[in-house]
Formats: sequence, C-alpha cells, structure tokens
Amino acid sequence: MQSKILLNEILKIENLGNVKIRFNLMVDNNWNPIEFFKNNDIESLLKGQYWNYNKKKSYQNGQITIGLILLNKKDNLWLLFHIGKITKDLNIFNGVGYEYETLSKYEKYFGRLIIKFKNKSQNMIRKAESVIADCEVEQILPNIFNNDIFPGYENINISWEELSNVISKENWKTALQNQKGVYLITDISNGKMYVGSAYGENMILGRWESYVKTYHGGNIELKKLEIEHIKQNFRYSILDIFKSTVEDKLIIERESWWKTVLHSRKFGYNKN
Repeated sequence: MQSKILLNEILKIENLGNVKIRFNLMVDNNWNPIEFFKNNDIESLLKGQYWNYNKKKSYQNGQITIGLILLNKKDNLWLLFHIGKITKDLNIFNGVGYEYETLSKYEKYFGRLIIKFKNKSQNMIRKAESVIADCEVEQILPNIFNNDIFPGYENINISWEELSNVISKENWKTALQNQKGVYLITDISNGKMYVGSAYGENMILGRWESYVKTYHGGNIELKKLEIEHIKQNFRYSILDIFKSTVEDKLIIERESWWKTVLHSRKFGYNKN
C-alpha cells in the first residue's frame, strides 16, 4: 500500500504558524478561479488571493500565503497556483489589501501540484497549522495544468475551444471512447440547446471529434451557424452515460426524453 505524501513534505515550510492557506472557488457563479487560470488571467487570481472583505483582514504583515483553486468539487481536488509573502498591509477593506512578493523557490510547483483536501469549514482562509496535515498530494503534473485531468462525466462543461484542446488527451480519449451517452450542447448567447446521442464508433469521443473537425457535426440547424459563433458560444456537457454494452435503443429513447424535457425541439436546435 502506497503511503500518502502530504503537502508540506513537498513545500517544507518550517514555521507553519506564520502561514495561511486560501481555498479559492467559484463565488456567486461569476468569479471562477479555475477559468481564470486556464485563460492565464493570473492577475485576477492574485486579486482574489489578497482580497480583504468588509470587516476582517485576511492576513497579517509578514505572513506566507498559499493559494489553491478548486479543480474538482466531487473529488476535493485543488491546484496550487501561488505562494507569496505579505510585504505591506495596505489597510484596505473590500478590496486588495496587501502588497506581496512571490516566493520564487516554489514557482516550479505552480499549476502542477494537485492536492486532495475536504474543507469542512465555511471559512475558505485557514491557518496552515489546522489543515495542512490533511492536504494530501494527489499528483504532480509533468507540465502546467491545461485540462489534462478528466473531471468525471458529470463535471464536464467545456467550451468549443476547450473541447478542441482536450479531445486528444489520452485520459479524455479513454473515458469518452468507451461510453455511450446523451450529451448537451448549449448556446450561451441565446440559451438554445441541442441534445445528441452517441453510440456508434468510438461512442462519445467519435461524436465530439466530429464537432471539433466540422463545428456542426452534420446537424442541419447547426450548419446554419457561423463557425465563429460556435467557437465563441457553444458549451458541451453530458446528460446520461452508459456502458458500451447497453443497447442502442435505450440511448435513443433517453435522447428523445431529454429533448422533450429540455424543449430543445421547440426552442432549441433539435428538429426531430
């Protein structure tokens, strides 16, 4: 049995009493740190890392801060994106409250170190002493995170651009080519939906590869749209997943059921 590796066995920070960990996650459905990271918007992430709320300061001068962002809520996975030290308290509330320096000796782990931690507190800024022993190293990626990790079928919600990037990743290919299913395409510009099913060669992988290659996948209504519109506004997710041994008839029935439930024939891009 392989023994666990804990976060501080990698970081080797001696004075944990002077360290706080900030667990950054989506706020009010509009501040999504993992999207910032994938878009290389580190500036927005750091604003969140060093933000003070209305009445309580997040840090003290001289403290070390560890910044983690939520990767997968179901599996409690977090990605390390920053470690810094407070150099000046700006005494600002409801805004960025500190000047800081990035601790360069840890930069080699930024975007690569994934830890597993279940936060049982509503407080997302925690004293390292109280939680770091529960922060288990799940993986150290060979390169900076770019959606290489398959998040689970129920957690897929990706843009066309993201789909085109991950469709060639081995763990995505393995997961998608061995499962039949019903998937959903949502046009975020107008709310229209398209429900599709996958049960042919390479199953979901085969269908989604066709969207990357042709943008429309051969669907009549989607062919009417401009390529740039699809690239900018389409998002892909999975509604139902089935083993490869399940009869195609059931997949088709579930596809029809979802079309009815989501009214994608009347209000969306489905025409049959």
